[in-house]
This record gives sequence, structure tokens and C-alpha cells, in this order.
Amino acid sequence: MASLNVGNLGSLGEYLREQRRTAQLSLRQLADAAGVSNPYLSQIERGLRKPSAEVLQQVAKALRISAETLYVRAGILDEKDREELETRAVILADPSISERQKQVLLQIYDSFRKENAAEHAAGSAGENTAPAAAPVPDATPSSS
Repeated sequence: MASLNVGNLGSLGEYLREQRRTAQLSLRQLADAAGVSNPYLSQIERGLRKPSAEVLQQVAKALRISAETLYVRAGILDEKDREELETRAVILADPSISERQKQVLLQIYDSFRKENAAEHAAGSAGENTAPAAAPVPDATPSSS
């Protein structure tokens, strides 16, 4: 049978196989853990099928790896988006800070990203103006 590899699918399949072997799981064990059929997972690993984002999320959870990494390998996300999502996930998962502190950190992160994007756009357009300072969110705890 001729290979139907399209774009990143072969790379995705190879990566999934490598992760599955590293986790010491058989194809059947991973399929069961991810809630997908064994033949379907086999076709994904061989680059014959393009899985949905939902299936990739289930497989990532079963392998205990980042779903965003699989999205990038499948061409669903680009690398820049993955990095932003992973940064947000790390902040949200940190048990040592409060929910309010997490939200403030995310607001600051967003303001820095917007400021840097504006600087980049201004530089690309040949403008020689200084960007306005990004507003810093109020870090005082709210009484909600």
C-alpha cells in the first residue's frame, strides 16, 4: 500500500510512536487509554490519518505530554502559538500562587506581548516612535 503521508503527518506519527515507546505502552494500551480504536491509532502513527484536535488531546493526556506539542506537529498550531499556550498553562498550573495572582500575571504577560508586538510593527513600518507604556493591572486582591 502506498504511503499517504501529507505534510507533518509522518512526523506526527513518528513522534507519537516514539512517545508511546518511551512510555512503554503498546499500541493497544495507548488506544484504550486515549479512548480511540487500535486500528485508528495505528493509522495515525503510520501517517495515514489526520487526527482531530480532540483526538490529539486525548492521546496527549494518555501519554502525559503537552497537547500543544502534538498540535504543532500536526500543523494545527504554529510554534509561536504553542509557546504562548504553554506559558499560560504553566502559570495557571502553579499551586504556589493564588487564582488572583495568576490572573494578574496573565494580564501583565498579555500587556508585554502587546507592547512588543506594537514595537515590532512600528519597527517594521519604519516608524521611529517610542511605544506608549502598557498599563500595569491593579495587583491588589479583589473582594469578589
